[in-house]
Amino acid sequence: MPSSMAGASSVCVSDISVIELYGTACCHLCDEAEAVLLSAGVHTVHIDIADDDSLLEKYGTRIPVLRRADAELVWPFDAETATRFLA
Repeated sequence: MPSSMAGASSVCVSDISVIELYGTACCHLCDEAEAVLLSAGVHTVHIDIADDDSLLEKYGTRIPVLRRADAELVWPFDAETATRFLA
């Protein structure tokens, strides 16, 4: 029997508690990544790397980065790639 959520546009990520988007303010690529994720129905926790020296060192030249518990997806990505990554 089909679920009542059939056809819904949001990504179901049952085994991942937090999906994080690492970036920084005034980053046009981070804004693009957020728009792609929202178009796919993916909601993230935004982590500003400028607030933490270790994150700035780790992600400074790679942002935006989509992170789940055990893996990272580095920009560029599209909605389909992000959805597959989070499935």
